[in-house]
Amino acid sequence: MKNTNQNPYEVFQKECPEVAARFNDLIEAQKALKGLDARTKQLINIAIQTANRNPRGVQMHAMMAKNEGAAREEIIAAVVLNLHHSGFANVLECLPAAIDGFEGKI
Repeated sequence: MKNTNQNPYEVFQKECPEVAARFNDLIEAQKALKGLDARTKQLINIAIQTANRNPRGVQMHAMMAKNEGAAREEIIAAVVLNLHHSGFANVLECLPAAIDGFEGKI
């Protein structure tokens, strides 16, 4: 269990560098999509990560959303919006991670 405290994305990049490079290409292509600004894309990512019950993803995207100008209230709303879609447990699990990410606690 040595790797449990490491950033999982960093472990992925270290252990699977070729796949990680292609994944990063995909991320860059998605970032380049027109129609939504970077802030809105990050808020959507927070909502998707909450629906997937992925607190680490919520935390990382909350930090990125803040860096793109999102307010704390917007980040919280992106999590809580899932209440009737993916359930109370997902919101409860991901809300603290969203706040930690907003506050830079990664």
